[in-house]
Amino acid sequence: MRWKLALFVLLPLAFLVCSPVLFLLTGSLMDPGELSQYLSPILSQGKGYVAWRLVPQSPSLRSYVELLLDSPEFFAMFWNSVRITALILVGQLLVGAPAAWGFARFQFRFRKTLFTLYLILMLMPFQVTMLSSFLVLDSIHLINTQWSVILPAVFSTFPVFLMYRFFRSIPEAILESAKLDTGSAFQIFLNIGLPLGSAGIVSALVLGFLENWNLIEQPLAFLKDKTLWPLSLYLPNIDLAKAGVAFTGSVVTLLPALLVFLSGQDYLEQGITAAAIKG
Repeated sequence: MRWKLALFVLLPLAFLVCSPVLFLLTGSLMDPGELSQYLSPILSQGKGYVAWRLVPQSPSLRSYVELLLDSPEFFAMFWNSVRITALILVGQLLVGAPAAWGFARFQFRFRKTLFTLYLILMLMPFQVTMLSSFLVLDSIHLINTQWSVILPAVFSTFPVFLMYRFFRSIPEAILESAKLDTGSAFQIFLNIGLPLGSAGIVSALVLGFLENWNLIEQPLAFLKDKTLWPLSLYLPNIDLAKAGVAFTGSVVTLLPALLVFLSGQDYLEQGITAAAIKG
């Protein structure tokens, strides 16, 4: 009886949460005429309310054809997003993993103070550090290059914090045994730290992908040339008259993030649990 009651309560809530994605899928498959009819209060700036259907009356792939075959700007921004996100994730792995291991397994002067500073920086929103970041990037002539978006994200503090918590959970006895076998701190990091901390590393990379794939403020602040913009800035600039393309572009943009999330979901759950409980 209880599970039936829970199902009765949770199903409507699940539908409500998933409804934006369902509307995107439906809108991307609608014929332009049908879509214009439903969105006429917005498109014509008239009165009334927007109507909608969960199943299109006349499904059409015209918007997908227009976006994927007749929109070169979309592909340019798509590959900009791929390039920016991939370089950020590689940089976060190369910089964040050794930093997290150092905080977790080594004792040095001002370690706690430095780690507290990391936490403070992690809590600061982009708006607080935007001006100082702009001045630094401008002084080294990186404004209006994709590196102005990539480099600050590479040194983000959140991946360090997440991986640190998981590295701290590695039993000391395992590390002591490894020291007797190898004696090299770098080999211990490669052979023990990275494999045992893989859940935290993958969870940090998954969250990093989801964040950096959808960057808005950083490209707007640091990139003047629209040819350098990522895909996240393509969608807000689509004219309302091309609502079908906007729906389709949103679906295509959502797919990589969804695939990455599903492929790393198990590691993500382990990493978040370790960050919340251990350490």
